[in-house]
Formats: sequence, C-alpha cells, structure tokens
Amino acid sequence: MEYIQIILLLVIIYLLIMKTDKLSKIKLFDNKTKLIVDSCGLIDGRIIEIVNAGFIAQELVIPQFIINELQMLADGQDSHKRERARFGLDIVHELQQMGDMVTLTIDRTLLTELKANDDKLIALSKQKKAELYTTDYNLSKVAAVEGVKVLNINELAQKIRPVNLPGEDLTIKIVQRGSSPDQGVGYLEDGTMIVVDNAADSVGRTVEVEVDRMHQTVAGKMVFAHATKPLESPKQKTDHSNIQPTLSIRDRMAHRPRQSKHHPH
Repeated sequence: MEYIQIILLLVIIYLLIMKTDKLSKIKLFDNKTKLIVDSCGLIDGRIIEIVNAGFIAQELVIPQFIINELQMLADGQDSHKRERARFGLDIVHELQQMGDMVTLTIDRTLLTELKANDDKLIALSKQKKAELYTTDYNLSKVAAVEGVKVLNINELAQKIRPVNLPGEDLTIKIVQRGSSPDQGVGYLEDGTMIVVDNAADSVGRTVEVEVDRMHQTVAGKMVFAHATKPLESPKQKTDHSNIQPTLSIRDRMAHRPRQSKHHPH
C-alpha cells in the first residue's frame, strides 16, 4: 500500500514538473515573438490605436535603416512626404513613451549587402524569426512568398468590415454614375463601394436602397443594390398652369383697353 502511495506521489510530482516546464516554454516563445515595423506602418499611424487597444502583445522592432529613411524624407523637398515622414518619427517617439503597454526596440543590424529597404526588412524578419507589420501591398505579397508572416492593417480593415446581407435596407448618397447607364455609385460609412441600379439620375441625392448581393474583390468588398423608392427627377417639372401665353404685338394692341377721348372745351 505504501509503495502505491509513493508511486502516485512520484507521478503527481512528474506531472507538475512537466506542466511548469510547458508554461515556461510558452512564456519563452512569447518573449521571442517580434514584430518588425516598416516606414509605411509608422506613417500610417494606426499602430498607436492598435497598441492602445491591446491587440499587439509582441515586442515591436523598428530597424535603424527605417528611421534613417524617415529622416531623409523629412529633410526632403516634397512637402507632402516631408510632413508624413515627420509624423512617422512622431509615432516612433510616441511608441517609446508607451513602455507600460508595449516593448519597443531600435534594431541597429547592418545589412550592407542589400540596398533596398524592402529586401532588408524581409531579410531581418527571417534573421529575427519575426513577423512584419506594413501597409505596403506589394511588400506584403513579396514577404509572403519569402515565407515571412505579414500583418497588414489595410487587409485587416477590409476583412472586419460589417457584412450587408441581401434584403437589408440602406440610405446611400449617390456620388457618381456607374459603368452601366442606369447605375449610380455611393459609399458606405466604412468606405465600401455600393453600386445602385436605377440611380444614375440621382447623383448628388440620398436614396433608399435594398442590398442585392456582396462581391469580394482584391481591393475589398463591393455591395450591389437597387433603389426601393421612386427617384425624384433631377430636373424639376415646371408648372405651366399659371403661365400666361405669349402674345404678339398685334394681339397685345388688340387686347389693350381703349381710352376715352376728352374734347377740350
């Protein structure tokens, strides 16, 4: 009986040791998970809100060559790129101030054998076994081919847009004509394009529509619908009931009231 108790105790101790070791391995894996941020992701700025919302648990890594790229653009002649680059540098500084929510590291690895920053980002991601955060569509595709996992906030925004089911009623402002003669085009609040049948003459107006179907494209989702209420004609019909007919000079003279003649005394 005592031998059985000793064996059970040893089994329990072994299981506890294995469980503790497994937990430590999970924690070690989490600590090694890194997320490399490129210049597009910084200039975009939405990474601040994502961190604030608690959706990024990885260690953020900003390569020194990315900061150098932003600095070069900030000193350039193009006013738009200059402002965006300065904004990207402000985002770096703001992320550094969020130490209680995320860990940020400036990586100074030199990749002198590579010239393009996109190539350096992919190589560094492989070297660090890290994921890549970017909003650059082409870089996302190349990185995926190279076996690097990519977090693209634009793709995420496309995927989490609300789904509009067939039969759902919406109120849409028609902003332009569609490709077909009777179609009008509008946009939902999240930027999704909606193509409305029988709305070509309602450009600039808000109409009631009913969703027919949704279509997924590479650029995002499209909604197809049709107008559910008679649309007001863009040209207001003139009420002719109170308009007097135009008379010729002869007719006006004929209808002119005659004045009585006064003879002098």
